[in-house]
Order: sequence, then C-alpha cells, then structure tokens
Amino acid sequence: MEIPRVRKTLISLGIAVAVCTAGWSLQPAAAQQGVRLPDMGSSAGSLITPAQEAQYGAMYLREMRRFGLVLDDPLVDSWLQSMGFALASATENSRGEYTFFMVRSRQVNAFATLGGYIGLNAGLVLAAESEDEVAAVMAHEIAHVTQRHIVRMVEQQQKDGPLIMLGMLAGLIAASQANSADGAQAAIAGGMGLMAQRQINHTRSAEQEADRLGIQTLARAGYDPTAMATFFGRMARLTRAGGGDGQVPEFLRTHPVTTTRMSEARDRAERIAAQTQPQARPMAAAHPLLPPGLAGLDWQDADPGRGRMYAFARERLRVLSATSPREAVAEYRRRESGGQALDSAERYGFALALTANGAAGEAVAILAELEAADPGNHWLRLAHAEALHRAGHRERASAHFEDLVRDLPNNLAVVLSYAQALNEAATAAAGRRSMELLRGLGRAAEGDYSYQRILARAAELAGDDIRAAESHAEVAFLTGRAGDALNQLRRLQSRDDLDYVQRARVEARVAVITPVWLEMERQGIGPDGRPRGG
Repeated sequence: MEIPRVRKTLISLGIAVAVCTAGWSLQPAAAQQGVRLPDMGSSAGSLITPAQEAQYGAMYLREMRRFGLVLDDPLVDSWLQSMGFALASATENSRGEYTFFMVRSRQVNAFATLGGYIGLNAGLVLAAESEDEVAAVMAHEIAHVTQRHIVRMVEQQQKDGPLIMLGMLAGLIAASQANSADGAQAAIAGGMGLMAQRQINHTRSAEQEADRLGIQTLARAGYDPTAMATFFGRMARLTRAGGGDGQVPEFLRTHPVTTTRMSEARDRAERIAAQTQPQARPMAAAHPLLPPGLAGLDWQDADPGRGRMYAFARERLRVLSATSPREAVAEYRRRESGGQALDSAERYGFALALTANGAAGEAVAILAELEAADPGNHWLRLAHAEALHRAGHRERASAHFEDLVRDLPNNLAVVLSYAQALNEAATAAAGRRSMELLRGLGRAAEGDYSYQRILARAAELAGDDIRAAESHAEVAFLTGRAGDALNQLRRLQSRDDLDYVQRARVEARVAVITPVWLEMERQGIGPDGRPRGG
C-alpha cells in the first residue's frame, strides 16, 4: 500500500470518528440508550453544561414533534407526568427537571436523552400488563438521566478515540512499510473492534447501574420492585417465541437482556423491597409552593389507587396509536368476535375508536352506561361529552362540558377539549368563551403545543389577531421551526398598535427564541426546521 493511500484512509477514518463524536453530543436519540456509565464523578460537566443539555433535549423534542412522532394528548400526558414525577421525587440523586412524553409508535421501546427528556413509545404501554411495569421502565430511564450516562459516554469516546487512532496509525504505517494491504485492513478492523468493545463494556456497566437505581426508585415510590425483571422476562420470551432478528422488540435492542441480568434484577428487587419503605405521596398540585409546571397535572391519579387509570391510558393509547380510526375499531371488533368480553377500559377505548371513526352515536350509548357505573371517572365523562358533540347533540355536550369545567376548572384535558369543541362552532362568541377558558389555565400551560394551537384558533374567532399571531408563533417554535417563529414575532414587533404589555410579551419571546435559532443556524438547520441544502 502506498503512503498517500494510507493518509487518505486515515483522513477518512478521522472524519468518521469526528462526526460520530460530534453526533453523540447532538443526537440524543434512542441509539444512545445503551451508552451509559455510573455517576462516580468526572469532568463530564465540562463537555456540556446542564443548560446546554436542556437546550439540546428541548430541541430534540421539538424536532420529533415536527415529524409527527410525539403523541400530544392531555389525558395520557397527565397520567404519564403523574407517574414520572412520583418516580423522580423518589430518586436519591435527582438532577434538575424532567420532561416525560409519549411517542406515537407501537414499537416497544423507551429512551432517555439530554436534559431529562424521557420518551416512552405507545407500544411499550400496550405491551405492559400493569402500571408497575411501565413505572419500572421509566425508573430505569430516570436513572440514566441522574447518572448522565449519555454525556459520560461522549467523554469516554473522546478519551479513547485519539489513543485508538494512534494505535491504528502505527499499524497502518507498519503495514505500508511492509507493503501489506491485509495488514492495513487488520489495523483498521482491530481499532474499530476495540472501540466497539469499549462501548459494549460501558453499555453493560450503565445498564446494571440503571437497573440497580431504578429498582430502588420503584420501591421508594411504592411500586412493585420486581416489575422490572418481570417486564424484561416477558420481552425475552416474546423474542424467543417470535424467532428471527426481525421479531426482536426495539426495547431489547436498546436494552439488551440476558438471563443473568434478569436473575440479578429479581434478586436485587427482593432485597431492596425488604429494606425500603415507600415514601409519602406528592402533595396536592394546588399547594402554593409547587413549581408552575406541576399545576396542570392530574394528581388524582397519584393517590393510593393510582394504578386504576393505567388500563384506561393503555386503551386510549391503543386508539391514538392505531394506523387509522377504522383500524382501531376493527381491532376491538376482532377481540369481540374472538369471544373475548371487553372490560370497562376496553369498552372505553372502543367508544373512543367509534367516535373517531364517525360512529359517535353508538359511542354515546356505551359511554353513558360506563359513566353511570363510574361517575367519578372524568376520563369517561370527558369522552361522553366529546361523543355527544361529535354526534351533533351540541346542547347536551355543552352541559356536560360545563359540568366538567365546574368540577375540574384547571384540568388541561377538560379545558382543551371544551375549547376545541367551541372553536368548531366557528362563531365570535364561541371564540371568546374558548379564550376565557384557556386563559384560566394560566402560565403553566403556555408551553403546551395543543394549548397554543387551540388558543390561536380561538383568538382568530374572537377577533384578537395579535394574540392569534403570538400563538401561531409558539406553535411554529414548538414544532421545531424557530426561524419561522422569530419571523412572525418580528412582524408583530413592527406593528404600531401593540400596547405596552403585548410588546413586552413579544420581546420576551424573541429574547428566548433567538439563541435557539442561532444554535439551529450553527447546526445548519433552516428557519422551517429542515436541514439547509436538504
């Protein structure tokens, strides 16, 4: 092999390693799940600050939403957030804030990314058989966040990379002097193999650490600490039953499970359960000392009977993650035709599917019966009101919505659903009533995508074009289009009819979004959220 050829190979490899290393700091995707290390102190904080982690995590979530991957549903979110924050409050080494979100995918997977952003696929909830199992996966991912495993792997790669590259360089030079192409290929393969092995070693260490801390968190939060091993075991059995690599759940690809690991998890859970006392449940959301971000959570799901809503959340996700409303209806009808009687939660899901598929009248009958049997379940009450609205019974629907708002005035799901129904009336009066309801939620809801989308339409109907423009800008920002959001806000700034409060509000948002847009520009992302030149 000639020396120039060796240099060309080295340059190519150097570029590839540099790209991979940079990508780790900017791609907090599911592929990074297996790269985690225990928190034993390091210089990881100098690699990326917590503020930068939060910035990249938020950017990642907005990009996912832009591609339609995020499942934004206030009811499911209330259940997910209640469970997530109950677990986060039980950790021994909690770091900063968390953002839990649902991914619109039926693949069985979950992941943690930079800045405390933790995503669960809808398919994982569908595959689980209890809330304890879902909580086990969340506790595992929370441990990855508290231990900063992603950042630590980047740091380790940066430490290992130059040494391994030097070894590869020495091997390549020796091979070139011996005019041995096979020797050069062996040097490259050996170096890449060593890098892969280092990553595997860190992966194993990180997964074991996340298991240990996650099980401890489960026990402290009052969940079944053996649920992690139970869920891992079922996933492994499904893999063996399916056969073939194509049948391996995505969860097991990003969370490799062995018999030894499952046994250790079960033994550890039994020891921890015997030693740990569950901590007190979180205080009510109305408490004045709670941070604003918790004000909209549905804490009634976090009482001792919290697991009761898991089945309803699962069936709601079954409908929302289906390829179409028609397919969701067909899925429930197949269950019925197979002789399987639907329980209350499944009948709730069936009614949701019917409503979405244009058969709201049939859904009304089902939901009326379910609500009569369980009048305190506001998920059923809300679904009943929505079905009445879709069926054309507007006065009855309005009465149901008003009752819900009176009983749960700050419930995000209730307010958004009613506001959306009012917007569909497409009158100025309906728009004003919708805005009145939405404003009652306060600042806690301003970062919610659905809230801003519905508020934008309500403001248009009410004739408040300034408020509508602000909300449209927020929708653009929350869907990864920071440049578009800035353009809209700057057009607002140029108007001479803004009062002092409106102008101050717009300028504050410009100040927040500008650095995000500058970072996106640095990464080569255009105003519309798409890569430049792509």
